[in-house]
Amino acid sequence: MSETAVEEYVAEADGGFIEPVPMEEDPEQLFAGDSGTLDAAVRRVLVRLLRGRFLVADRNPAQWRTLLENQHVIESRLHDLFVHLVVDHDRGIAYKKQVRSAELDVPILLKDDPYTRAETLVLVHLRTVFQREQGAGEASARVDVEEVEQTVLTFFDPDDKNLAARQTEIRTAVRRLEKEGLIEEESEGRFRVTPLVEIVLSNERLGELREWLRAQNQQNQQNQENQR
Repeated sequence: MSETAVEEYVAEADGGFIEPVPMEEDPEQLFAGDSGTLDAAVRRVLVRLLRGRFLVADRNPAQWRTLLENQHVIESRLHDLFVHLVVDHDRGIAYKKQVRSAELDVPILLKDDPYTRAETLVLVHLRTVFQREQGAGEASARVDVEEVEQTVLTFFDPDDKNLAARQTEIRTAVRRLEKEGLIEEESEGRFRVTPLVEIVLSNERLGELREWLRAQNQQNQQNQENQR
């Protein structure tokens, strides 16, 4: 019996309740035992979002187009994992956020990897420079690693004699933020601050950190006066 005849026989035997699917319409397997339904390109975007913090249009134009063309299905897959997809069209940035709910028991998939003190201080400086340059009408903001180092060192204990260790901390912090895409090295020691810094550090959080740093500076000054 031919394949077509078998399909017709099955349909008639079941009273037409089962609509046979021609073999040529079956989803193509990407690997042995594959039961997924997404195209390979869409799966790669989904993995990229799960593995990394951001997907940036300028750096990954092909994956950005795939994301926009398949946003609904990608959102659905992430929602199955209790994860939100955020697509910022103005900045050309997509990223994920953990769903949190007081009414629902949500298993936490995304765990925050907190910044060290040095990383936080560098981040505040980068965000401040970015905000200042934007306010001045500049299209982009740039910093030198020496400038970052000198600024951040002012927030450490002035009596700390291990300057080399603090400098190493700051340089390590710069490299982590570069790896996360918040800055891009254009030439040796010269970095462009990317719009991602606005996503990582909101205006509200920036204000809170500035207040914290101001209080710490006042405390350090008071301690120095008491020691005189």
